Amino acid sequence: MDLTEALKRGDEAAFRELVETWKDMVYNTVLGIIQHEADAEDVAQEVFVQVYQSIGTFRGDAKLSTWLYRIAVTKALDHVKKKNRKKRWGLISGIFGDRQEELALPDFHHPGVVLDNKERAAILFKALEQLPDRQKAVFVLHKLEGLPAKEIGEVMNMSEATIEGLMYRARNNLRKLLEKYYSDK
Repeated sequence: MDLTEALKRGDEAAFRELVETWKDMVYNTVLGIIQHEADAEDVAQEVFVQVYQSIGTFRGDAKLSTWLYRIAVTKALDHVKKKNRKKRWGLISGIFGDRQEELALPDFHHPGVVLDNKERAAILFKALEQLPDRQKAVFVLHKLEGLPAKEIGEVMNMSEATIEGLMYRARNNLRKLLEKYYSDK
């Protein structure tokens, strides 16, 4: 029997198989966008909860992996937006004397980065954090997850040309940010 059909029937073994097969991909994708290990773990769990709750709506128009990427990217971007709203509110509260301290994000280590490249990767992820959300998501899916533009388009419900445009802008923006970083050194 097909995994999707077993999942739709509520088969627990099928769900365990799905989680075991895709947990690293989901976590790595979310971590690339969120850039905070504990939050990425929480969001990755939310992804699988949503998959479990909404597998009945999966029509099979796209591959199961594409659907998982779509949910992971959406959840990660929602988390980033919510976090950014809290930061903005924290700044406003600070102006009016509420003593809320902004927490610094701890260092994180993406599993796809080789130990020799950790320092360069940290610099890249810092620059990546400054990109607009869609550019960041496209860059993560393409460069960290290795997805082709066509599949990223399916994940993000965009045309391949739009994805290529976002990728082009992401590379240019990163180039500018990294040039600035290295010229300041």
